[in-house]
Amino acid sequence: MMEDGARGEAGTPPPSHDHARDDGIDVRVYASPAALSDAGATLVANSLADAIATRGRAVLSLAGGTTPRALYQRLADAHRDDVAWERVVIAFGDERCVPPSSADSNFRMVSDALLDHVPLRREHVHRVHGELPPDRAAEDYDRVVRTLAGGGDTHDGPAYSLVDPIFDVTILGVGADGHTASLIPGSAALDERDRWAVAVSAPTSVPGPSSRVTLTIPVLHASRMVIFLATGASKMDAVRASLVGGTPIARRTPAGRVRGMERTLWLLDQVAAGEELIAMLD
Repeated sequence: MMEDGARGEAGTPPPSHDHARDDGIDVRVYASPAALSDAGATLVANSLADAIATRGRAVLSLAGGTTPRALYQRLADAHRDDVAWERVVIAFGDERCVPPSSADSNFRMVSDALLDHVPLRREHVHRVHGELPPDRAAEDYDRVVRTLAGGGDTHDGPAYSLVDPIFDVTILGVGADGHTASLIPGSAALDERDRWAVAVSAPTSVPGPSSRVTLTIPVLHASRMVIFLATGASKMDAVRASLVGGTPIARRTPAGRVRGMERTLWLLDQVAAGEELIAMLD
């Protein structure tokens, strides 16, 4: 059941199900991955434009993955002229420890899909230097994000002390095991409260190189709006575990632990949502 006034972003079809939960999470289900990407891109573009109008700039944290890539392509294709891109600052939630030219690089994927097609200022794009040794790359990115948070100065407090948003919009994916960014179930990084970025090692069950750098949960929390994207049958159990619990995946997945300071949205296609979750939304 869609609530009264269920939201389709302006000019896009509305979701088939739109459920704003009491805990502040808004779950939106779309008929197809294409419909999700179309609506998600419009949502992001509107949020960036609002941030720029209100605060003079927008800070956008991006994720890797197939579903985010489709949204980025839609942003570049349909919203190049809707956002003052020269006032947008780009960050990354995580990165594989590979050179930026590698096919495994999140930075390369995002550049190919979005950054090379909109008029961003080069100095506003803050990538993780995955070509460095992992611990060095994490230390460097920790400093970068602290500077973003400090507005030119360096925020020298622990991650748990963050009370104001760093990012206006944070886009995240969800792995089949419930991981998000490179925060893997069972990883010690899930309980990190001091550092802002850490080096981690992903298991072989997670596609791509194992050595990675990820922002920690308190830093991912420091976003006005967090948007999770999930499509396809392989994500159905992880989505349900993150939003409901009670599946074979650990009840409290990494993705289920991340919330935005003002809004948290889960944008799903019907397959990733699954009939059981959709029934709960009804």
